[in-house]
Amino acid sequence: MGLLKRTIGFVAFQIIFCPLLAIYLVFYGPFTNIKETFVTSAMTTLRHQYLAKLFLSDEEINDILEKNRAGIVTEEQNEGEVIISRKDNNIELISFETSKFRGNLLIVDNPNRVSVGTTDGLGDKGMTLSQITKKYNAIAGINAGGFADKNFTGTGGHPTGIVIENGKIVYKDDVDKFSIVGFDENDVLIVGSYTLKQIKNKKIRDAVSFGPPLIVNGKPMIKKGDGGWGIAPRTAIGQRQDGAVLLLTIDGRQKDSIGATLKEVQDILLKYGAYNASNLDGGSSTTMYYQGKVVNKPSDILGERSIPTAFIVK
Repeated sequence: MGLLKRTIGFVAFQIIFCPLLAIYLVFYGPFTNIKETFVTSAMTTLRHQYLAKLFLSDEEINDILEKNRAGIVTEEQNEGEVIISRKDNNIELISFETSKFRGNLLIVDNPNRVSVGTTDGLGDKGMTLSQITKKYNAIAGINAGGFADKNFTGTGGHPTGIVIENGKIVYKDDVDKFSIVGFDENDVLIVGSYTLKQIKNKKIRDAVSFGPPLIVNGKPMIKKGDGGWGIAPRTAIGQRQDGAVLLLTIDGRQKDSIGATLKEVQDILLKYGAYNASNLDGGSSTTMYYQGKVVNKPSDILGERSIPTAFIVK
């Protein structure tokens, strides 16, 4: 009789306790991958969604689904241009190639996600775009403002103009006006030349100095010629009227991608709906980082160049 009771007790333990322990470990243990696989599997059915909802809030479930949602990849060809598009986490990466150059465009739906990142040694020593982006735990970034080669050391840490990060002026030259590219407190892209007083009145939250402006209030600034800057690797930023931010790089000084004129950069940004836009520092500095890697091909033979500032996406 005692043996029978022990046997029944053991069987009951196996039936009741072990499944409960397994469920606990799935949702609250260290096995993140198992939990995410369970949730994504349950939520793609109509009958078994309750299995996830019993243990997790709607917010937790949505976070897991968004994190694991597969990107949508499309490919098309238009007039000799090959375009590949992929969208993840409300960021779309468009890679395109023409007979003249190769480029990448990031479209960020929420402008509040875009801000200025700076090197640790601002004014002295630069960092690569990858290093700056990782410093802020950002998902993407492009190089931003210009810099001076102080004492011909090539460290990339000495910016020119003005640098504003999170509403604070972290660097400023002693000049009367600054060519700025950045966002105000309402996440609107501001481009143009302004005094320090005007910058403060506009409540700029994040900005660097560079230019020229390419599009202002929907109107292209280059109406004749190619913009006067020749052909080179390019970096630019723009914003659509719906607020989405356009981050553009075009490779140059390479056999399969010689570079672009400012007019060509302007035309690409217009094509994708930019209402305001500006050129950023290009040449050897042109770099785009996305999801853990550099997605373009910098022209410098050594790879990424040290820079003082970047526009990053968190």
